[in-house]
Amino acid sequence: MIYELRIYTTIPGRMPNLLARFENHTLKIWEKHGIKQLGFWTTLVGPNNNDLTYMLAWESLADREKKWNAFFADPDWVNARAESEKDGPINAQVSSSFLTPTKFSAIQ
Repeated sequence: MIYELRIYTTIPGRMPNLLARFENHTLKIWEKHGIKQLGFWTTLVGPNNNDLTYMLAWESLADREKKWNAFFADPDWVNARAESEKDGPINAQVSSSFLTPTKFSAIQ
């Protein structure tokens, strides 16, 4: 397994829009494409309280590429994204890191 850590830094005031998009649209579309999320977090204390952090689990980088590309091209996603951004962009920045667990990690 590999894990993807994604951090979305929202434009101030746009976090509710991002959370609603995930809750009402994105997670259902991910399910359709077999994308497995491990958890979502907002920042309570830290350098930026406009961050949404989440993790995804993949069998391999090839698995990620196949499923992510299918999700990104899905008409339901294209429409949900367009609708959620009709008043302007939600994210100022998106970062992504691919992680592999150490042998002593609780998550393998």
